[in-house]
Amino acid sequence: MSEELTRAAELIHGAGALLVCAGAGMGVDSGLPDFRGGEGFWRAYPPYAQLGLRFEELADPRHFADDPELAWGFYGHRLALYRRTVPHRGFELLRAWGEAKPGGARVFTSNVDGQFQAAGFPRVAEAHGSIHHLQCVDGCADEIWPASDVDIDIDEATMRARPPLPSCPRCGGLARPNILMFGDFSWVPHRSEEQLDELTAWRREHRDLVVVELGAGQAVPTVRRYAELASAANGALVRINPREPEVRHGRGVSIAAGALETLLSLG
Repeated sequence: MSEELTRAAELIHGAGALLVCAGAGMGVDSGLPDFRGGEGFWRAYPPYAQLGLRFEELADPRHFADDPELAWGFYGHRLALYRRTVPHRGFELLRAWGEAKPGGARVFTSNVDGQFQAAGFPRVAEAHGSIHHLQCVDGCADEIWPASDVDIDIDEATMRARPPLPSCPRCGGLARPNILMFGDFSWVPHRSEEQLDELTAWRREHRDLVVVELGAGQAVPTVRRYAELASAANGALVRINPREPEVRHGRGVSIAAGALETLLSLG
């Protein structure tokens, strides 16, 4: 075992609680597409390459008002993909490590895919919301409800959704995923805020925690910043990232590898 893996194992073994901080790279080993850069996104969704539409352009809430079939084609396809994806074994290892800790485990993630819940984690703070929950496009109320009954029919050639589209049970208008999108001023945040409040209270009770950060890049640094904040007091940060693993001196361990590969090595 390399020096970095040995130090990471020591930090994880010696901690009283485990905080998992995960970005999009965590799901790659489960077969989820890597949206890093236009080329990666277009490989996953060729019709959008023909249209010249990038991920950042599609993940814009204005499409639900201007072109709902386009918007729900994108999010409906992702919803179906996430539902049928089986979390890789690294999730199981992390859960087992957390269950063995006196303080247990918590998850902070920017992912909206619900993979941690599918892997059996009971406490997950979803900073950007969840594709498995909906809200009203028109904002008739601050209600959030499960998307369990949603089944979008999509034309795979054009990636456009066919009606009927999800509707708000209160006003009958169009519904959208309860996800924080780019330039999003109508996202209903209270579900995520409640999760984050619970996580903050837990962190205050467990100062001897170790933070294992996986697949979190610098382009949208939400997860990296939270991981650094949570580990600032004791420097117990294990950063696992094949592209951007750097950790400031004395603030943790840097492992330049993928999530599953590293977790299996540590397990």
